[in-house]
Amino acid sequence: MPSLCRWSYFGIYLGLFLLDCYLDTASGQLSYSVSEEVNPGTPVGNVAKDLNLNTQDLESRMFQIVAGSKRTFFEVNLKTGVLYVSERIDREQLCAEELKCSVSVEAVINNPLKLYRIDIDILDVNDNAPLFTTKMQNLYIAENTLPGVKFALSEATDADVGRNAVNTYKLSQNEHFSLSVHKAGDSVSAELVLKKALDREKQPVITMTLTAVDGGTPPKSGTSQLVINVLDINDNIPIFSESLYKTRIAENTPPGTIVIAVNATDADEGLNGEIVYSLRSKDQDHVLDIFEIESQTGVIKIKGNIDYEEKKAFEIRVEASDKGQPPMSTHCKVLVEVVDINDNAPEITITSLHNTVKEDSNIGTVVALVSVLDKDGGENGNVKIQIQNEVPLKLETNYKNYYSLLVDGPLDRESISNYNVTIVATDKGTPPLSSTSIVSIHVSDVNDNPPLFSEPVINVYVNENRPTGAVIKTVTASDADTDQNSQVSYSFIQTNSNSLSSSTMVNINSETGDIISLQSFNFEELKTFQFKVQATDSGVPPLSSNVTVNVFILDENDNNPTILAPYSEHGSVNSENIPYSAEAGYFVAKIRAVDADSGYNALLSYHLTEPKGNNLFRIGTSSGEIRTKRRMSDNDMKTHPLLVLVSDNGEPSLSATVSIEVVVVESTADIHTPFRHVPVKEESFSDLNLYLLIAIVSVSVIFLLSLITLIAVKCHRTDSFSRYSAPIITTHPDGSWSYSKATQQYDVCFSSDTLKSDMVVFPAPFPPVDGELISINGGDTFTRTQTLPSKEKVREV
Repeated sequence: MPSLCRWSYFGIYLGLFLLDCYLDTASGQLSYSVSEEVNPGTPVGNVAKDLNLNTQDLESRMFQIVAGSKRTFFEVNLKTGVLYVSERIDREQLCAEELKCSVSVEAVINNPLKLYRIDIDILDVNDNAPLFTTKMQNLYIAENTLPGVKFALSEATDADVGRNAVNTYKLSQNEHFSLSVHKAGDSVSAELVLKKALDREKQPVITMTLTAVDGGTPPKSGTSQLVINVLDINDNIPIFSESLYKTRIAENTPPGTIVIAVNATDADEGLNGEIVYSLRSKDQDHVLDIFEIESQTGVIKIKGNIDYEEKKAFEIRVEASDKGQPPMSTHCKVLVEVVDINDNAPEITITSLHNTVKEDSNIGTVVALVSVLDKDGGENGNVKIQIQNEVPLKLETNYKNYYSLLVDGPLDRESISNYNVTIVATDKGTPPLSSTSIVSIHVSDVNDNPPLFSEPVINVYVNENRPTGAVIKTVTASDADTDQNSQVSYSFIQTNSNSLSSSTMVNINSETGDIISLQSFNFEELKTFQFKVQATDSGVPPLSSNVTVNVFILDENDNNPTILAPYSEHGSVNSENIPYSAEAGYFVAKIRAVDADSGYNALLSYHLTEPKGNNLFRIGTSSGEIRTKRRMSDNDMKTHPLLVLVSDNGEPSLSATVSIEVVVVESTADIHTPFRHVPVKEESFSDLNLYLLIAIVSVSVIFLLSLITLIAVKCHRTDSFSRYSAPIITTHPDGSWSYSKATQQYDVCFSSDTLKSDMVVFPAPFPPVDGELISINGGDTFTRTQTLPSKEKVREV
């Protein structure tokens, strides 16, 4: 190989030609040419200009050269868009004896992704001189050989091709021999021609120089010494039946198989006519490794392995020599064509463009480049490629045996995060051969799933008086995404509809979802409140979902019953008078109490405690009415101190007490019950006092209206008493009121002291009639009891 100094002496011949350049909508193809052995950095062509690409976008769009598993001889300057040689190129090493040598690379650019194929023809330069494998050739020629006889010479080889290969032969000046040069296609051979008879006695040895010259500019040459040994007479040489034999044989034929038989004859007799066959050892070392010949029969057999992919044809030089003294010989050529059989499976090369593919990738996104190579020829090298398993990907042809692996359907990492794509390549030989390659495609996550709560509404039950800082509930949302896209943070959503700001009552841990109370709740002040919690992931853009949290405050028994007026004065003496003649069941007083709690904690019961031995009074457990159990006797005391205990049904039970002194008087005329006025301070007037005042006024108005109505009815009653009358309000023994639409006559009586008795309605002795009964209980709520209705219409109030 010439040195760089010789290159500088002869000059560098660089041919840069743009052969073909086109660009379509999905891909493009460029063709350049460059000479071998140029210095690294030598520009080949401006790819950006020829592909109409902006040089400023090459770097941002990740323009790159992809060569698969092959060596990369070229790179692109992303600043200028120039394709340049990146390493030494030796055409002889790449393509050996091939006349045309090209290197194909693929260029990829993203956003949007496009593929370009670039073919670079490697131009041969005359960097190899012709070379003889034998520096000295010995020929034995009888002295009586007639002029015009030709003798075969060893041929020179040149690693270059085309015009740079061996072009001609030259022979040094001499008087006995000339040179006959034969050109057949790309092959050039030379024969030594005797032009003047030899005389062994004058010159037994003749030395000449054979020179092989190539067609390069400037031409290169190689030499071999010819030594002619002049022999005594053997005047007939062997003659082959054909100067050129041709045959075909399949590759991988086992050793020992007969290829062909050659035949030569000699006109001489005896030893001079006996022929010995041999394969010439000069210039066909490779042939001698593959073939052998039987010296007596001329049968050529296979000796080694024949591989079509290594060599498609063989040229065997056979020599036939007689046994004369000196021996005479001749030669012929045997051309053996190797027939290809399907003995090579396709080779699959996969170049991944991305380590991972986003699950929101559009259909048509290129994931990898796939190339297939089959060393066989013809139909044996024709390959069909397909994806074997069911995956949302497909193969699309770019060029012959070059494919792109594309996204062909929706990807969902949450369903399948990794695809093992099985690619099978099968040739069309008989029998067909195939190969399989598996490429793993990892699907990367995008934030396409919002955090989800297990239920849309969460109910939280919290006991009142719970200490501040306690965790009342932990909300949890799950996100099907991974990594940052699945990291959930929690927060409150402020709404204008809330009269109370939830931020003053509860807080939430943004990482754990723990809802923490900021205050101790009081059921009597706040029974329930609502807020919304938002779960937001950390993706870009972030996704979120909401859940409504209803907080219900559970009542605890933390309020004592409160005695209502007129017995609520602390430290005051509560006194009631009853006549000595009072019958059993006489109404003495009614204790009223309320409890700020609710449910069983506010369900009150009344209990009466009397002095020991005194069993004169009883109290309604639910109504609080104090009545006499029996008539008075002379043994009873005139003054009876009573202690009323009002207790709730909470756990533990809370209670309140009130003391009442019952005084027995001789007659009803002596009973004077002054109205009790509860002292009200301006500054302490509460809502409870206001409600009590409204209730007293309402009861008084109802009482007056009822009294006027009854008087009017009595005044206008006729002898023919109507079947129907106005609805009547009654009371039950437990103190609740009833409303009846039944047609009955009632007598209404009132005690002289309206503060210590309810309105009592006594029914007249009429038979009861079916109707609808509406009860007004102590809680001012209505309960409706439906009995069998009357057939006649009832007049409504």
